[in-house]
Amino acid sequence: MGAQWKAKHKMDAANAKGRIFTKLAKEIAVAARNGADPDMNAKLRSAIEAAKKASMPKDTLERAIKKGAGLLDGPANYETVVYEGFAPHQVPVIVECLTDNKNRSAMSIRQLFRKGQLATSGAVSWDFKHLGQIEAEPESADADMELAAIEAGAQDFEQGEDNEVVFLTEATDLDAVAKALPEFGFKVLTAKLVYRANNPVALDDAQRAEVEAFLDAIDADDDVQNVYVGLA
Repeated sequence: MGAQWKAKHKMDAANAKGRIFTKLAKEIAVAARNGADPDMNAKLRSAIEAAKKASMPKDTLERAIKKGAGLLDGPANYETVVYEGFAPHQVPVIVECLTDNKNRSAMSIRQLFRKGQLATSGAVSWDFKHLGQIEAEPESADADMELAAIEAGAQDFEQGEDNEVVFLTEATDLDAVAKALPEFGFKVLTAKLVYRANNPVALDDAQRAEVEAFLDAIDADDDVQNVYVGLA
């Protein structure tokens, strides 16, 4: 399910979009450390595509690239920190933070997990697959998703929202598959590493509402970049 629980909630549109732009700008800045030219930097290219898909303003996008490349206000000093734990009803959760202050992040996460249970590294991730996930859209009506998956080297595929197709890869094959898909009629929208639960937990409506409120609070934190949850 990943972070897809968010699609089921109606949040204030302006706040939600601002939060999305903040997270995307961080991803762009971190990717731009390895070069500001998206043609030579696959990670940056993917981050820019995701930003465009979210309708990020051009000046915001360009500022994030410059900041990451050290061309504006010095380089972006973000670090990735991963936390593991359980939401209410023992639902497993992995939280990825992208932060310039690990102490602040740790304090925030401890506070946010008061209604759940913060765990040690490995306590939850063992029950998740770490995969490459590529969102792509067919560029013509005769683009064959199954053929594309086989030929490009994806492990699996599934129909996404709207007209998109989600291709799943081994973590080490993400870039290679993303580069190959256009040859088979698919435009890559996003390409990133994700966690997917092996044994998602099924809940009743009341329990699910409690877990979703818990997840929304975590996702709203400025340092939190991605939240992955084992929820059926």
